[in-house]
This record gives sequence, structure tokens and C-alpha cells, in this order.
Amino acid sequence: MTSLPEDPPSLISEDDRDTAVQRLQKAYAEGHLSHEELDERLHQVLTAKTRSEIVSPLASLPEENAGTTSTIAAAGGRIRRRGAWRVPRFLKVASAYGRVHLDLSRAVIEHPVVDIELQLGTGRAKITVPRDAIVDAEDLHTGWKDTLYKTRRRSHPDGPRIRISGTMGFGRLKIRHARR
Repeated sequence: MTSLPEDPPSLISEDDRDTAVQRLQKAYAEGHLSHEELDERLHQVLTAKTRSEIVSPLASLPEENAGTTSTIAAAGGRIRRRGAWRVPRFLKVASAYGRVHLDLSRAVIEHPVVDIELQLGTGRAKITVPRDAIVDAEDLHTGWKDTLYKTRRRSHPDGPRIRISGTMGFGRLKIRHARR
């Protein structure tokens, strides 16, 4: 019996690399890194080929604005984020009624863990996560329909962890992994 091929690791984009370099420079300027540590970590970031290789040099840095939460809110209509947008560490999405679509597949995710809090009344929600993401939606309370999510058979422990919490009244949350 042959085993299934492993998914290729997700390659790092130039935007991800630039963001990591900026975080390291900021940490150095604030006195969190010595000159030698900065040189070593910059080398790791600049030679990284995959996202997993960029996590280690950033792991011990202080969180950027760790106490702040970004909020996307609308009384009705659509809430949509897609393309190359920067995902904050804490994201709150609130809508009384309407559709929500968050596409994280090409987003810049700088944090190893991203917390998304949904506060939705009625309407559907769809979240597309990166191919190598680990999803935890156990703290999401749904009032009407269950969340649609199939855990990937081959998970990558080095991908970002997406934790989804909050409440949904009438509607359904659909979570899927990006195909590439």
C-alpha cells in the first residue's frame, strides 16, 4: 500500500519576509534584541523558504499591540476580507444580519495564533484558512445550525493556529482550507 504524498510546505512571500524583518528591526530598536541576535535572526528570515522557517526567529519577540482587538462590524449587508490583508492577533467580527466571508488564504498572518471572535445574529459566515492552518472552533456557540468543518487528514504542526469563538444566532459557519 502506498502512502499519500505530503502537502508541500507553504512558501513564504516577499510581504511576509518584509513584515518579519520590520518586526525584528522594531524589537532591536526597542532593546529586546542585541546586535548579534538581530544579525542571526535576520539571516534566518532572509534565507527562509517556507512560513514554518520564519516562525522561530519571531517566536520570542513581544506581541505587537497584544492587548488590542481589531473589529469589523456592520449592522447588515456583507463583511468581506480577501487578498493580501494583514490579520491582527485578535479579530472581532460583528454583524446583526448579513453574510461574512473572511479569506485568510493569501492574508499576511504574523502571529502563530490568531483569535477570531464572531458575534453574528443571522446570516452565513465562511472562513477560508491557509492550507497548513490548524483550526479550533470549539468555543463557538451556534444557535441554529452546526459548524461545517472537516479536519485535514494531514495537518502541519508549524502552520498558524486559528481559534474561532463567539456566538452565531441563525446561520451557519463554513470553514475550509485553501486548496493552494
